[in-house]
Amino acid sequence: MPGPGWYLIDDAEERAVLEAMRERHLSRYRFGDESAVSKTMRFEREMAALLDSPHTLAVNSCTSALLAGLVGLGVGPGHEVIVPGYTFIASIAAVLFAGARPVLAEIDESLTIAPEDVAKKITERTRAIMPVHMIGGPADMERLLAVADGLPLIEDCAQACGGSYRGRRLGTIGAAGTFSFNVGKTMTTGDGGLLATASPQVYRNAFALHDHGFAPDRAGLVEDGPRIGLNLRMHELAAAVGLVQLGRLDRTLEHCRALAAVVRDGLDGIPGVGHRVVHDEGWCGSAHVLIFDDGAHAAAFARELGGSTLDASTKHNYARMGQLYGEFTGVGVDGSRTVANAVPGDLPRTDDLLSRSVALSVGVVDGYLGTLGEVTVLDTPAEAAVKTARVREVLLRVLAESAG
Repeated sequence: MPGPGWYLIDDAEERAVLEAMRERHLSRYRFGDESAVSKTMRFEREMAALLDSPHTLAVNSCTSALLAGLVGLGVGPGHEVIVPGYTFIASIAAVLFAGARPVLAEIDESLTIAPEDVAKKITERTRAIMPVHMIGGPADMERLLAVADGLPLIEDCAQACGGSYRGRRLGTIGAAGTFSFNVGKTMTTGDGGLLATASPQVYRNAFALHDHGFAPDRAGLVEDGPRIGLNLRMHELAAAVGLVQLGRLDRTLEHCRALAAVVRDGLDGIPGVGHRVVHDEGWCGSAHVLIFDDGAHAAAFARELGGSTLDASTKHNYARMGQLYGEFTGVGVDGSRTVANAVPGDLPRTDDLLSRSVALSVGVVDGYLGTLGEVTVLDTPAEAAVKTARVREVLLRVLAESAG
């Protein structure tokens, strides 16, 4: 499941890791001098500069960043968090582990959470809304902020690190933003994640959760908040790789967007097939999604490319997340389901859109997510055009056979 960061690993990452090994500093702390600046701390500061965010916290995964962000925002038992039905399973799991109840909402043609459905799902128990910037494309943040009317947004930017919306980096528009650096993402540290927030209190609470109740950089224990935390820290080898990858992120995304434009242009103007809505030109360009008028045509095209429509994912489509079905079907003391709106069929618009959508690889080549095709970040625009022409031939043939 490689993403752009994985494809571009070279000897610069190797040198950075060897430097950390030779220094024999493998933790974010220089024990005995916890305030000394480690590679992990440098990574946090450079991410903060990239994002223009006052506070960043490096952790071991985006799942941990989500949990820390939710706890930092004060989400807990008795609360609800609205999450899209098309996401990664971790978005829902983090809400559950925070002790809150996930309420799933429909997506729209951007494949991100539909603001009009979010408005319908808000209750007196709603504590936060979690837009997920799926496959590198931003959610409609302006409309979501209006709908939220003061409720905090925690942005899941796992698949969209480096992207922007109306001039602001994704992850800095809501009250908190979270990022993933696994091998399928725009940049990688192998595994790893990051929380960004403008709130000193959210940051302090999140830090305490991620490191056994300590205040930032272990300057004593916190006196309020999550005084008993976990160990969710990022280590130095991951940060060493991240510092190198961060240095090339914007160039990488610029290239991905250029390739995505080639793919779109090469598949434009075909009756019965449209393109996913992209809310801002600052998206990541990591994949191009076709939305068919007819689900059968979408399925036939995906099969020709050796894959499936987006509804087939068992980790991204709420209706197929068997790993969480214990929670989906569980019933609380008040008679309500542990996860609201999570039984297959509960989100008909989402079901329909995913059954008609096929994702083509650009920067991310990931059967796990469902991206098909041959274009990678290593291609030139000319090479992407040749590969897209072959995909167009397959698409036209499938549509012609279906019409006949």
